[in-house]
Amino acid sequence: MARLQSLRDTPNTSREYETIYILRPNTANEGVAEVNARIRGIIEGMGGKIIKVDNWGKRRLAYEVAKERKGIYLYWQYLAQPGVVEECERNLRMLDNVIRYLTTKVDENIDVGARPSELDDTSFEKAAQTAADEEDIFLSRGGDDMSSGDDDDEDDYSNYHDESVSASSKKAAAEPKEESEPKAPTEDKE
Repeated sequence: MARLQSLRDTPNTSREYETIYILRPNTANEGVAEVNARIRGIIEGMGGKIIKVDNWGKRRLAYEVAKERKGIYLYWQYLAQPGVVEECERNLRMLDNVIRYLTTKVDENIDVGARPSELDDTSFEKAAQTAADEEDIFLSRGGDDMSSGDDDDEDDYSNYHDESVSASSKKAAAEPKEESEPKAPTEDKE
């Protein structure tokens, strides 16, 4: 493919982008690896340089997206020309596992040789591994941690709560009430 170069950009420089995409929570590690390989192929195939790839894991979404309450977040930081972003987003749009994506331009006119890459082959393997979130781990154990408590703890709390309420009620009853300004009589208009 031909490299697209904007006339506005300084020659021999690239723009820095960050792309975050969210995959469905039931996506297997192999599926995550396939999406990552596809995006990597696009960026590197169009002359881009990947700086960082990170799998943020499975997280709860702020609101329901595509009937999902959770998603697997993946973060990419890379140097590329403007056409690369459109191609990445076009491919992300076509994949069923991707429920959301967002790309932001961080900076422009970056010297590609001056930016070190934090990647090696294990970085892509690590980015394909999604750890189970705490809620899934808790549910897989059947919630054993919550049922092990004694019932006596509830009684102690309720006694403490009742005593503190009764003490504050007694104090309030003992204090004289201050009168507010007298209200003016209201006239009923008929």
